[in-house]
Amino acid sequence: MTHTLKKTAVICALSVAGYTAQAATTTAVGNTQMSFSGYIKADAMFSNYSDGTISSGSVGRDFYIPSLTPVGGNDEGSQFDAHIRQSRFRITTDTPADNGDSIKGVLELDFIVTEGGNERISNSYQPRVRHAYIEYKNWLIGQTWTTFMDVPSLPESLDFIGITDGITFGRQTMLRYTNGGFQVALENPETTVTPFGGAGRIVADDNAVPDLIAAYTMQQNWGYVKVAGLARQLSYDDGENVDDDETSFGIAVSGKVMLDNGDDIRMMFNAGTGMGRYTALNAANGAVINANNELEAIDSMGYAISYRHVWSEKARSSVMFSAFEADNDVALTGLSATESTWSTRVNYLYSPTPSLTFGGEYAYAKRETEAGLEGDMNRIQFSAKYAF
Repeated sequence: MTHTLKKTAVICALSVAGYTAQAATTTAVGNTQMSFSGYIKADAMFSNYSDGTISSGSVGRDFYIPSLTPVGGNDEGSQFDAHIRQSRFRITTDTPADNGDSIKGVLELDFIVTEGGNERISNSYQPRVRHAYIEYKNWLIGQTWTTFMDVPSLPESLDFIGITDGITFGRQTMLRYTNGGFQVALENPETTVTPFGGAGRIVADDNAVPDLIAAYTMQQNWGYVKVAGLARQLSYDDGENVDDDETSFGIAVSGKVMLDNGDDIRMMFNAGTGMGRYTALNAANGAVINANNELEAIDSMGYAISYRHVWSEKARSSVMFSAFEADNDVALTGLSATESTWSTRVNYLYSPTPSLTFGGEYAYAKRETEAGLEGDMNRIQFSAKYAF
């Protein structure tokens, strides 16, 4: 088996903001082309909270999660964190088939939202799978971005996601068919439930059917618009008192408008009943248990908009805003449930060469519960990223 190394201009989507690397290294292994790419990213963040702090080890210390902004605390708190968790690598393969088509595969890993060593000595982080899927003809099988999500509509942010409040987000295993701008998928289901009276989250894993998602993307010279619909079953069986199903529906509209000067506007809107984990990183659950031990879907909506300005060939900035709101029945969820969150960001990114980017970003976020408790976050973040 021969191994031939060469450089190729393979463009590979590496981040949720649609970032593309320079050239990937491609190796021929038999009749399969294997490409390796990724990036190394270091982040430093100073965070100030109006109502307390986020506990050590929480993922909210590594990137913004709307439901984790502290509320109702007695004191203002500040924290500093630095990590390399967003660093990632990606392997893609392309194998010709006997019928003239090709079989493509993707495996991508990073280190965020995982266990690892402590900050006293090693700062070791375990890798985790982000994407692992096969593509053949019009079919995709495996784990990748949910079809309900629109990756190109996400702005370039130093944060892991950025406009987290107002977007649909998720990766999961699926069977997806694509034909031009049309996509339809059956995706792995999961139900999150609020107990009667609140206080906690139940991750049920009792679904009997996969989630159904369909989407259509209309491409134009000025940009694109994507419309996606979600239909799914919410299920929970505790083996004792609760054994119920509820139906959930959602719609998401997103897009990107390219301006003549190289700037762009990106936007997203989503709304539905029982969307739960699909929006705002599960800021609200899909359903709540009522007094009759039945599930009632929780309505929610979110939106986001951003403007990206290109200062020069090497510099650009994005200004972004996103918001989320849940329609909780407080007689069922209790007053501790998150009613609304919103955040805004502005950044400056400079790339002295295409593979190297330095940047700074300021973020402000606010969260309010059904009890009227409020808390806000101010965060300054600096990053350095080398893409290969």
